[in-house]
Amino acid sequence: MKSEFTLAFNEIAEHNKLKREVIIEALETALVSAYRREMSASTAQHVVAKVDIGTESFKIYAEKEVVEDVVDHRTEVILEEARKVDPEIKLGDMITVESTPPKNFGRIAAQTAKQVILQRLRESERESQYQEYASREGDIIHGTVQSVSPQSVTIGLGRAEAVMPRNQQVPGERYRPHDKVRAYVLEVRKSPRGPQIVVSRTHKNMLRRLLENEVPEIYNGLVEIKSIAREPGHRSKVAVAALQEGVDPVGACVGMRGVRIQSIVKELNDEKIDVIEWNVDPNAFIAKSLSPARVAGVYLDDDPISGRTATVIVPDDQLSLAIGREGQNARLAAKLTSWRIDIKSVIEAAGDIVNKAKAAPELASKIGAQLEQAEGIIAKKAEGKVVTPEEYTALGKLVDTYEKLQSQGKQAVRAEKAQKVAAIKATINPEAHKIKLQDAGLPEKISKLLQEGEYDNVGRVMEQLAIDEDRILGLEGFGPKLLDELKAALDGIKLPEPAVEVKPVPVAAAATEKLDVEPGSEVVAAEAASADGVKPAVVLDENGEEVEQSFEELIGEEDEDEDGGKGDKKKVKKKGKVGTKREVVFDEDLGMFVAKIKRKPGRSKDWTEDIPE
Repeated sequence: MKSEFTLAFNEIAEHNKLKREVIIEALETALVSAYRREMSASTAQHVVAKVDIGTESFKIYAEKEVVEDVVDHRTEVILEEARKVDPEIKLGDMITVESTPPKNFGRIAAQTAKQVILQRLRESERESQYQEYASREGDIIHGTVQSVSPQSVTIGLGRAEAVMPRNQQVPGERYRPHDKVRAYVLEVRKSPRGPQIVVSRTHKNMLRRLLENEVPEIYNGLVEIKSIAREPGHRSKVAVAALQEGVDPVGACVGMRGVRIQSIVKELNDEKIDVIEWNVDPNAFIAKSLSPARVAGVYLDDDPISGRTATVIVPDDQLSLAIGREGQNARLAAKLTSWRIDIKSVIEAAGDIVNKAKAAPELASKIGAQLEQAEGIIAKKAEGKVVTPEEYTALGKLVDTYEKLQSQGKQAVRAEKAQKVAAIKATINPEAHKIKLQDAGLPEKISKLLQEGEYDNVGRVMEQLAIDEDRILGLEGFGPKLLDELKAALDGIKLPEPAVEVKPVPVAAAATEKLDVEPGSEVVAAEAASADGVKPAVVLDENGEEVEQSFEELIGEEDEDEDGGKGDKKKVKKKGKVGTKREVVFDEDLGMFVAKIKRKPGRSKDWTEDIPE
């Protein structure tokens, strides 16, 4: 039959969902604290406790000094007792011996042990909760609404509580206590009171997780979600692609009679969801992203500075449908495709071309007869007359001809802009690309917005600010105030200087005549110059001994006297005569042996320079 101790131990482990080792460690810590309290032991004294659950016993060991006569039994032990533990121990040595006090520690010691145990159990439970929910970050959890306030909604998860801030709540949704909700785990942070779990119902990845749970083809990897654009509570667009031939990605997500997508729509409070087939061709993908509107033509302009822009031409009766209510459809299509989309009707685009052609005779000559036909159709439309489908087709051909001419003319401009961008990128310290945004110390909000905008390191952000900071301002949630904070934070980042490559200097033929060095060989000169501009170099003489020469001597140049005249070339001196010191070591950075030389006295300052061997 199990004892009360064993039953209590198992109950604590099961109730708090803690490992046996964690509880034993808490007990041992409590016993050590109780021992120090009872025995008035110093904190400098090493004390450990060992608990045996099987025998329901414990032992305490304390470090003590070996002496002949014990004066203080708390810190001293006689030699005979110490040798029972270590036969080779000597007087004056320190040894850890058993020092278990009586079972009755006393009321104060017992209270101390209880407090320590409870504290350790609370800490262990908080850590366990943090690890549990941190592993579920980026997943969907179920909970019950506990309380609702203007700032947030508190959701009970069983062992822990989650908070859904106001900016993470779907507009139009109403939450009441005891309601069952599903939410996306956005972030899990540590705090003194346990893990802080932040959940969201507006994040686009919540729609991703719902699709993975509802559509087996996505969960099994037959269909892949390429991108998601979402305006919570209103409308979303999802681009999907089949990874296996013969699988219909859109049909798999919609389900028979729309049963799969309807269950997700119901979960998201009747949010409309458009499922679009992804296409590797940007023209086709952008055209599909504007569905349900029909598209007449898509023309791409990938500018190195201003970014990617797509001009979309739609029939006149499809213009409002393509733009959507308050621009919602065009806005979601731009997020889904990562292209800036400019939508024009056929009549509007043709009218712009006619006006440009009137101001540019060269353009008019290239377009030819199409221009006159377009003018007639536009005038007919302005008079309120009916324009036939054939005439709309003729306007579409005019727009297509003009866009192709523009694309050809922009090639040289793009090349020039590409060179400008390359020059700007060359000014950015390469070390900045090695610093990830989450490790750069940027404000948390700025870091998240940049990462959502697909910026992953400091170097990319610096490049974009130097090329066109409006692209940063174009990120959702980014404003001028945050841009100023970003610039200030980047200015505060200290970047290491990029590594400088040491280049070998060729030895002149005049110097090789006096030295035992083949003409055309190379000697690496020291990078640092002294006050008088003389650079040292180390070579070997005919006897294989080290000699010291200035760089000018090495290449055979003449030195000027103090009077300004030309003097004789200095003779090569052996190291033993000039008193220089030299130490050869292997430099891991350079991957070669280098000589460390101390400059001879008589010049500006003593200094040491590394010269590759």
